[in-house]
Amino acid sequence: MKQRLRCGFLIVLLSVITLTGCQSFHFANDNWKGKDKAQHFLFSMATSAGANAYADHQNYGHREGLLIGLSVSISLGVAKELYDSRPEGTGWSWHDFTYDVAGAVAGSLLYQQLK
Repeated sequence: MKQRLRCGFLIVLLSVITLTGCQSFHFANDNWKGKDKAQHFLFSMATSAGANAYADHQNYGHREGLLIGLSVSISLGVAKELYDSRPEGTGWSWHDFTYDVAGAVAGSLLYQQLK
């Protein structure tokens, strides 16, 4: 499971690095306190907790549930930022992605504490 997670992370990282060199890929000019930051955090938190609950109902262990919750939520955050990085989009936002990761961690930890 660890090796698959590393491999998935490496694929996402290489995709982002590769797309950074493309002309159609652009970055957003936003700040840390934008109006959509809470939405990024809360959506990632809910998605991560939901994926944790699904893993729990599928009888996965504690560690696997955390990894599944984080992977699903962060993958959706990456997909959203890649979608935003299109020429018609608002651009890749590292600030949004940071809130996505923070929300994913918070959702996974909250679910694990409450179960």
